[in-house]
Amino acid sequence: MPAAPKSPAPSKKPTKKKPARSLYSKAEIEALFRRFATAEPEPKGELYAVNTFTLLVAVVLSAQATDAGVNKATPELFRLADTPEKMVALGEDRIRDLIKTIGLFKTKAKNVFLLSKMLVEEHGGVVPDTREALQALPGVGRKTANVVLNIAFGQPTIAVDTHIFRLANRLGLAPGKTPEEVEARLAALIPEPYVRHSHHWLILHGRYVCKARKPECERCLISDLCKWPEKTANAPAMPVAFGAAAVKGEAE
Repeated sequence: MPAAPKSPAPSKKPTKKKPARSLYSKAEIEALFRRFATAEPEPKGELYAVNTFTLLVAVVLSAQATDAGVNKATPELFRLADTPEKMVALGEDRIRDLIKTIGLFKTKAKNVFLLSKMLVEEHGGVVPDTREALQALPGVGRKTANVVLNIAFGQPTIAVDTHIFRLANRLGLAPGKTPEEVEARLAALIPEPYVRHSHHWLILHGRYVCKARKPECERCLISDLCKWPEKTANAPAMPVAFGAAAVKGEAE
């Protein structure tokens, strides 16, 4: 008589990993962003633009490209077409010719033409001020929408680019596996007075100081707060605007 088949072992429910938490206390996060604010109270984006429409186009063109590279191509483009109507009249072929030095220029030229057409047909030639409407435009993702909402409309959005994604994980500030995770965690931990400019401070810090390959820890104004295990300096190289009074305030 054959043995009865063994009943399958009960399957184990997968254990959910708790999301990584910031390595920084509320006081440390406050101090960190206060230093950025003191050093650069009104940080600016580095993309060349003459109005809200050209800002939108410039951000679309900057995907997988450097701001410097985009800035070399856009002055002539924006001289010829600084409104959606003029961009549509310029045509996809001419747009493509003007931006051919930028990576993925063929796809980007098509998106710029189509988004301009959509702005004319559905928004009266005006760039909308909501994320949903912006993301409905060709070539516009969440990061691009956040940049436009922040710079053009003063909304406290956080656009997570490669620099911010790297810093958030490297420093243990807002660890996340996706830009969306990092954005949500940064939004939850950054004190309200600093949210609007936070992505500019982090982008500039990642671009010029906490670089991907050779971070310049000796020039970092938050190096004493930084919890990155591989940092090479502990004493902050504080800018002139960040004086002894501010340091005293942090200790209180």
